[in-house]
Amino acid sequence: MTAPYETISVSTRLDGNVLFATFNAPPINLIGPEVVRDLVGLLEEVSRPASARVVVFDSADLDFFFPHVDLTKVSEYTAEAAKAGGPGDASLGMLFRKLSEIPAVTVAKLRGRARGAGSEFALACDMRFASRENAVLGQPEVGIGTPPGAGAIQHLTRLMGRGRALEAVLTSADFDAELAERYGWINRAVPDAELDEFVAGIAARIGDFPRDALIVAKAAINAISLPTPADVRADAAMFQQLVRGEATQQRTTELFERGFQTRGRTELNLGDALGDLKAVD
Repeated sequence: MTAPYETISVSTRLDGNVLFATFNAPPINLIGPEVVRDLVGLLEEVSRPASARVVVFDSADLDFFFPHVDLTKVSEYTAEAAKAGGPGDASLGMLFRKLSEIPAVTVAKLRGRARGAGSEFALACDMRFASRENAVLGQPEVGIGTPPGAGAIQHLTRLMGRGRALEAVLTSADFDAELAERYGWINRAVPDAELDEFVAGIAARIGDFPRDALIVAKAAINAISLPTPADVRADAAMFQQLVRGEATQQRTTELFERGFQTRGRTELNLGDALGDLKAVD
C-alpha cells in the first residue's frame, strides 16, 4: 500500500514487484517544494524491506517530464530536500544521490523535456529509456548563469567522457533522444509507440529476479560509479551561490519576460531561447 502524494500517482503491479510512479505537477511539472516533498516521502517508502524491487518513473505531461526547478522557489524546495538527510544535506544533489542508493532498481521513462534538475533526476536513476520522437534532454544552467548543481557534472562526465560532457553543459543546448543515446546520456532511444511496452518488459524481467542479488549488484556498481558525497555537496554549493548572482538574475528576468516557466515557446524551445539572450559579463 502506498501513501497518498500530491504530485505523484503510484500503482504497483506484477505481484507488487514493480511500482509505477507518475509525476503530475501542473502546469508544466516544475520541480518545486511539493514535488520534492513527495519525492522524499516516496524514496522513504520504497527503501523499506519488502517494498517494490523496481520503480518506474514517468510523467503525466507528454511535453514535460521535468523542465527544471522552479527558480522562484529555490529556498522552499531546498528546505524540503533537507528532510531526506538533514540540514547539512539541503540540496537536490544529495536527495538525488539517495535516489541512486535506494535498495530498488529505478528506471526513468522519458517523454517530453527533461532539462536541468529534470535531467539530473533521470541521471540519478539506474536506467533511462526515452521516446525517440518526443524526448528532449538538456542542462540549461550555464546559459542561465550557474553550473549544474544536482549531479549533471558528475554523471555526464562519467557517462560521456570529458569532451561530450563539456559540450552538453557549456552549450546549454537541447539534445534529442537519438543524440542523447549516441552520447551515453540515456540507455536507449525507443520508438514512442513501443516505449511503454519496452520499459514494462524490462521492469517485469528485473522484478522477477531475487531481491538480494539485485541490491548487492547495484551497490557494487554504485561503489565504482557514483560521485562522492563531497563532490555532490560542492556542486550544490556552487549552484546555490551563483543562482543568486547578478548575471543569473539578469538572464532569468529576461527569460520570465519571454514566458519562462509557462507552457509556451520559451519553455518548449529553451535551448534556442538561451542562445538569444543578451550577453552579460
